[in-house]
Amino acid sequence: MATKWTLDPDRCFAPEPARRKLARQLYDAVKNLPLVCPHGHVSPALLGDPNASLGSPAELLIIPDHYVFRMLYSQGVRLEDLGVPSQDGSVVESDPRRIWQRFAEHFYLFRATPTGLWLADVLVNLFGVEEKLTGENAQPIYDQLEKQLARPEFKPRTMFKQFNIEVLCTTDAPWDSLEYHQSLQREGFGNIRPTFRPDGVINLLAPGWHENLARLAEVCRTDITSYNHFLKCLEDRRAFFKQTGATATDQAALTAYTTRLSQPEAETIFSRALRGQLEKDDAHRFAGHMFMEMARMSLEDGLVMQMHIGSYRNHNEALFSQFGADKGADIPIATEWTQNLHPLLKAYGNDSRLRLILFCLDEGSYSRELAPLAGHYPAVFLGPPWWFHDSVNGMQRYFDRVIETAGLYNTAGFNDDTRAFASIPTRHDVWRRVACNWLAGLVLGGQLDEADAHEMAQDCAYRQAKRVYKLD
Repeated sequence: MATKWTLDPDRCFAPEPARRKLARQLYDAVKNLPLVCPHGHVSPALLGDPNASLGSPAELLIIPDHYVFRMLYSQGVRLEDLGVPSQDGSVVESDPRRIWQRFAEHFYLFRATPTGLWLADVLVNLFGVEEKLTGENAQPIYDQLEKQLARPEFKPRTMFKQFNIEVLCTTDAPWDSLEYHQSLQREGFGNIRPTFRPDGVINLLAPGWHENLARLAEVCRTDITSYNHFLKCLEDRRAFFKQTGATATDQAALTAYTTRLSQPEAETIFSRALRGQLEKDDAHRFAGHMFMEMARMSLEDGLVMQMHIGSYRNHNEALFSQFGADKGADIPIATEWTQNLHPLLKAYGNDSRLRLILFCLDEGSYSRELAPLAGHYPAVFLGPPWWFHDSVNGMQRYFDRVIETAGLYNTAGFNDDTRAFASIPTRHDVWRRVACNWLAGLVLGGQLDEADAHEMAQDCAYRQAKRVYKLD
């Protein structure tokens, strides 16, 4: 008989007895705090429809989660065979049992990875699975999960409450009607909030840019024939998002480049984009200018501004052509912040009314640039470890590289940044464990007393994200 699959209750804690004991005490005080989720990619439709289900085990844990299928793809498992929807019309696997079988046969690939930690927690603690997943037991475990997912307590709204989520922010295009958010608010779910993500129209090289602009024009009930019309639509939509509960915006770009274009320059570039006649560096310069404009708008309307920088998106062009964006092929680049961000910070960085949260994939920039910037400018906060660094070691490195210079209170707490709804609690749990382990090390090293460590654990786990994202 197979050994019962259990998770170490002291996982993520250091092995030294004294540190582990204190880490456990700190963790016990914060582990049941409500979850604050200020940035993520869960669809509001999942919660907007009271009859929605989480689907099959494959639809819940594999098909939407690029953390999962990118690892399998790296070992030669085709995305078609994992049921990932194609954009080019190619046929993909439609049998969720076969998808699950392939996943189970390759489950060993996730050993010693954060994804493996999350998946084990979901399977063991959420679904009560008692055997480690393998190809041999894949189908009985599938049956167990399928049976549970059909029960009322596994409806998304019920799980939302079970997870003790205090607030969840989605990520939404500027042309989105936000109908699900409005419906949820009418039903008393005002704690599910939109986030304004304008990349599809600000990035002049975005796939389908003209179509996206047309969607924006349609929802604004106007023609967007000039740069000024464009700005006015963005401002109007931000106001609508804020009225519907949004407290933040989010933008992604390859670099942190910011610049201020003159009105004629911005109009000229935008006009060339409308005609499909962009010149070299037009998109780069326009994106840098729009960071300035988004900061200006945030000062005016109070929305928190987020920048996700340094991801070379859709690096695998063949995969992008077949399956589209967000398929695990976003690769980090080295990122320079001090000079690139200087124009924006010169204009707005000294104004504490602006809250600018920076996310980066270049860990070298944490101690070299980001922590000094956040430790000086009143407007700047550092987001938590993102994408590849949302891991035990990545979090530990973040604490070690950032806090000495920036201080904890110039960071933005934690966000789970997930598309996989069921993984939200475990992602927060890993952060809380690592934070408590780090704090325990400071106490035992004489750098912190226990009272301060307990306060900081509460801030890391819960209070800081609420404060910085204005979710009080």
